[in-house]
Amino acid sequence: MMGAANRLSDSDPDLLAKMERIKAYGRIPAHIQPAQILRQAKWSLTVDRWIVENGCDASAIQCWRSLQDNFGCATCVTMSMMGEELMPSACEVDIMGALSMYALALASGAPPAILDWNNNFAREPDMCVCTHCGNFPKKFIGDTPEIGELDVLGETIGREKCFGAVKGKVKAGPMTYFRVSSDDRAGTLKAYLGQGEFTDDPYGMDGGIAVCRVPRLRNLMRFVTQNGFEHHVAMVRGHHAEVVNEALTRYLGWPLYDHDTAPEPMLVPRPPAPPLLKGLR
Repeated sequence: MMGAANRLSDSDPDLLAKMERIKAYGRIPAHIQPAQILRQAKWSLTVDRWIVENGCDASAIQCWRSLQDNFGCATCVTMSMMGEELMPSACEVDIMGALSMYALALASGAPPAILDWNNNFAREPDMCVCTHCGNFPKKFIGDTPEIGELDVLGETIGREKCFGAVKGKVKAGPMTYFRVSSDDRAGTLKAYLGQGEFTDDPYGMDGGIAVCRVPRLRNLMRFVTQNGFEHHVAMVRGHHAEVVNEALTRYLGWPLYDHDTAPEPMLVPRPPAPPLLKGLR
């Protein structure tokens, strides 16, 4: 992919159009150089073409740090712009996260995002801060974002290699969260689902920030950790859990924990562990 991006001509009409789309997508700080925007546009156009050629509905990209070291840009704005077109893309090659995002996109008709269950919010038991470096679609944030550099990685390898992070705080409103994961021992997929809200509470942190309120949040976190789910979760604006629940339980038959209807967290049913082979060291 990096090789294909490097082979693009600087005068390619599609490339010039992509540059203008990136400039119009958010506020770009004055210190960002035209060459950085050009490099980002080459990567974005290459990914777009690959998605179309391969008929992909969703994707997951190794978002750092090989791309930054070897090509010189982030991939956040690329993923954000695809998500805006309901072709979600998950960070850190999170295939199941991309599937979770795509399910929310189909259920809601709105751009989803992938976030980390990340920080406590002071001493509020039902609140937390969900973050990512900068891949949130613009409509998910609900406002015009800044397109700048990756802050954490930029301090390590140089900010000039890290342009392309979409930064903004998610506006208040209802939200749905969802996560599909694989259970290799049981030979099935498993999932959890629920609804909450984004709040307007301020939080001083860089990147994409979503201050969330989820009823019985500590019970949900107990379920997530004790059942081996990843820290990534897909979210979308609005309440759409009923549609997702219907699809999973009626048509797919995957084990599903619906946090809004389950009285208490429960373990996903698992088969007994296979016995160890005699003499195995």
